[in-house]
Amino acid sequence: MSRLAFILALLLSCALAGFAQPILIDTDAGSDDLMAIAFLLAHPSVRIDAITVVNGLAHPEAGARNIGRLLELAGRREVPVFVGRNTPLKGDAEFPAEWRRISDELPGVTLPAASRKPEPRRAAEYLVERLRDQRRPVRILALGPMTNLAEALERAPSGVNAIEEIVIMGGAVRAAGNLADGDVFKTDNKTAEWNMFVDPLAARMVLRSGVAIRLVSLDATNRVPIGPPFLRDFEARARSPLGRFVAQVLAADRQSIEQGIFYAWDPLAAVALLEPGVVRLSPLHIEVMLDPPEQGRTVQTPGRPNARVALDADAAAFRRLFLAAFEH
Repeated sequence: MSRLAFILALLLSCALAGFAQPILIDTDAGSDDLMAIAFLLAHPSVRIDAITVVNGLAHPEAGARNIGRLLELAGRREVPVFVGRNTPLKGDAEFPAEWRRISDELPGVTLPAASRKPEPRRAAEYLVERLRDQRRPVRILALGPMTNLAEALERAPSGVNAIEEIVIMGGAVRAAGNLADGDVFKTDNKTAEWNMFVDPLAARMVLRSGVAIRLVSLDATNRVPIGPPFLRDFEARARSPLGRFVAQVLAADRQSIEQGIFYAWDPLAAVALLEPGVVRLSPLHIEVMLDPPEQGRTVQTPGRPNARVALDADAAAFRRLFLAAFEH
């Protein structure tokens, strides 16, 4: 397939996705979340109904402010932003304080002030109301811990009927976990991925809810490293305002990129939302461990599949699709 035909096919698929179904984004507003959201905002045909902010990398209030500023940059002020609770459903796990400060403050990144404030209703309240409207099925992209979604589904179990699918970035099924990071966070837990670790009960509740799930795990994202060549190529080719924003985000993470520890975590999930073929899916039954020393571990167990799990990814296809969104 020629590059032009490839891009045209992407644009057509995005247009059909946007026309057919609205999207809800649930995010903890880390740097890779913002890259993923920018990718979707770069496609005007993709209809984003709302963005809910969950406790995770950014504190919810700060994350919501940053999302509002990103929407301002994209000219998408009509998209409402809802703030979630400040704690997981169970326990007190959280990301390292320095990571949270960086996610709150976004050093090195320039965004305009937001002209619209976050909505007064809490995220779970909005989700409960939205999911009770089963006349309008929705797809959900979940980029952080699943606290908001679990709380909403607990309060409105029939809401699963309003969800066409949840695409989740999270888990590590056959790959190692990603908690340990030198001096920043030391742990004996070598199996958990961060989004699952921070609120394992919420993750278990969503996986057991019966809703259709695509799980973009570390098994797949580990196949898509963001290295110096990608950064140089992106900086040279990204021309749009959103593209320049993503280039700033990547530049702010240059140290991790040069160390070979930065991956396309949430961006891969966003691309897979529109282009499922970018990952290889396997139907599996996944359970989430709740307690130490394996808190947040995602385990394949016998049973009827409750998720289609991405265990591999086409890195070259991801790069083409992601870059194409920001070239003009």
